[in-house]
Amino acid sequence: MKTIIAFAGSDSKNSINKKLAAYAANLVEGATVKVLDLNDYELPLYGMDREVANGIPDNAHIFLKEIQEADGIVLSLAEHNGAYATVFKNIFDWMSRIDGKLWSNKPMLLMATSPGGRGGQTVLDIAKGRFPYMGGNIVADFSLPSYGDNFSENGIKDEALAQKLEEAVFQLSKAVFE
Repeated sequence: MKTIIAFAGSDSKNSINKKLAAYAANLVEGATVKVLDLNDYELPLYGMDREVANGIPDNAHIFLKEIQEADGIVLSLAEHNGAYATVFKNIFDWMSRIDGKLWSNKPMLLMATSPGGRGGQTVLDIAKGRFPYMGGNIVADFSLPSYGDNFSENGIKDEALAQKLEEAVFQLSKAVFE
């Protein structure tokens, strides 16, 4: 059975990005979904001096192993001031010190959402530009604007947005099961 990991680039206990990532990953038929929470992989702030003095923390190795063992990735990024949330940037930096191609060429559905009308599009664009240099195999992307208006426990309310997500999930499924 194929395994999809889903996580948010956020440490919010009520992360809307985590809810979206879990929802999207569970649309992949025939796969086991493992939802990860960055709160379970606490790390000190990355710094070269800290790395030299103490090495790379175990949680960075453990999280990277989750990526390496997965068949596909669903990641929904939170946008803080137009960029990655600090918690995501931190784990990303630590993992890159272990393996510069940290995404391991795994098929990835890259997403973002926010309460605002742009749906985290700025951070999504940053990641789409950066991840391919680090082993990112982004097979589809999706931005959900106005999360509170467009998402419920039953999924995406807006039919056109729901169709876009279904198309993105199809692309991920196709890449994972090829």
